[in-house]
Amino acid sequence: MNRRDFITLLGAAAAWPLVARAQQQPMPVVGFLHVASAEPNTNVVVGFRQGLRDTGFIDGQNVAIDFRWAEGRYDRLPALAADLVRRQVAVIFAAGGSAPAQAAKAATDKIPIVFSSGGDPIAGGLVASLSRPGGNITGVSLMFSDLVAKRLGLLHELVPNAALMGALVNPDYADVDLQRKQLQEAARALMLELQIESARTEREISTAFEVIVQRGGSAVLVTNDPFLAAQRHQIIALAARHVIP
Repeated sequence: MNRRDFITLLGAAAAWPLVARAQQQPMPVVGFLHVASAEPNTNVVVGFRQGLRDTGFIDGQNVAIDFRWAEGRYDRLPALAADLVRRQVAVIFAAGGSAPAQAAKAATDKIPIVFSSGGDPIAGGLVASLSRPGGNITGVSLMFSDLVAKRLGLLHELVPNAALMGALVNPDYADVDLQRKQLQEAARALMLELQIESARTEREISTAFEVIVQRGGSAVLVTNDPFLAAQRHQIIALAARHVIP
């Protein structure tokens, strides 16, 4: 064996442990925590995967995604978040309102958390401020809760002769008290009679519609909530059945 062949073989041998370690390195895992169900949120999953792909992370190749769905059960979120922490995921993406992010934040102060919410992240205790969130958490908020009053005003313009309007809220939603307050204030300002009904299950949604219709309601405002959004087909069918615009 000549000197050149020996150096080549030595270099290859030295590289073997590095290659072995690289092959044994576990694929980083992104924890995905959502309060609703998977089926009505396929577009969210597609967009999430595409967003990762756009930044060079391809599910199943150089990153794995571990999905956790609460199926509309807010009480399941703490256990699901704790499960992701036990798995030692690299980061947690919490979506579907403030509750998933709150559950993730309560479960870990080490793993980075990125949230997507429709509520106020400061009022919800997620961040210290919008410019300096602090801790291990950051994200975006669409501030949907601040639009409740404007949506009621728009509905009033669409159905100006409605003697009574209904509103559907999920009592488990983090900002439900704020939603109720803003709805009541907006109704007083518009001099509207408003019937606010709570629903956290499919059966309760049907019951809420029955109550609103029996009271003479001719329009229904569905407030921001991931579970209620996931039940949009049921709500549309109920509105059509009761001839509510």
